[in-house]
Amino acid sequence: MNTTVESSGLPADVYSAKCPTRQVLDHIAGKWTVLVVDSLLDGTLRYTELFRRIEGVSQKMLTQTLRLLETDGFVTRTVHPTVPPRVEYGLTELGRSLAGPISALREWTEAHINDIERARSAHPSDRGATP
Repeated sequence: MNTTVESSGLPADVYSAKCPTRQVLDHIAGKWTVLVVDSLLDGTLRYTELFRRIEGVSQKMLTQTLRLLETDGFVTRTVHPTVPPRVEYGLTELGRSLAGPISALREWTEAHINDIERARSAHPSDRGATP
């Protein structure tokens, strides 16, 4: 599939540092994005529900991730006029289209964790070294 980037007229190419697809890939490939999108598959959630659901995420990172996802058009933020205000997050149509690949990645990771852990334990402990 050949997509042309409307803003530049150039072909979409994530391998090009100048292509906006690279920035989008950075956003959607992050662990917090994967977990937020996967969490919202079943419907809207409040911020506190997302925060409780995704163990280990800081409030700062969850807020940043939600803002990026909203800016990129993957998530909607709805403020209900109550006291205190109730804020809910849900997937847009674009976000739901991303849910399939993200769910597949989560499922693959869960299905292959034992293989990965066996490979890690058999490999020399040079985790910090770069190839």
